[in-house]
Amino acid sequence: MIRQLEPGDRAGWEELWRGYLHFYRGEVPDSVTAVTFDRLCSGGDGLRGLVAIAEDGSPIGFAHLVFHSSTWSDGSYCYLEDLFVDPEARGSGTARQLIEAVYAEADRRGAVRTYWETQEYNSPARSLYDTLAHRTSFIIYER
Repeated sequence: MIRQLEPGDRAGWEELWRGYLHFYRGEVPDSVTAVTFDRLCSGGDGLRGLVAIAEDGSPIGFAHLVFHSSTWSDGSYCYLEDLFVDPEARGSGTARQLIEAVYAEADRRGAVRTYWETQEYNSPARSLYDTLAHRTSFIIYER
């Protein structure tokens, strides 16, 4: 089941969040983690959190969305900033269900574009993404 992230999901979400950060070799201060969780639950700052729930009620995956305006459209865009599924739940269709729920939320909000990025070496995820969206030729630069 996929649903909106709720305050009661904090412990399970945080365990997944730490796994996600570890996967991407990232670090986020605890204060940022706390603010991020609150914003994802409240829908503040254009953020929205979705969570995949196992039969026992525990979170097994998440999708974090950022809704924003664009200079290229009079409609909004939906950026799928973070997507993660617990390694034990991979191969179960959870990632596909999360992305389909992202699309549904984007449609519900009238977003004209949904997009995300991943690292080149993330071939298992990319094989799924190739069935759900088209790859663009853009290269990302950051400071």
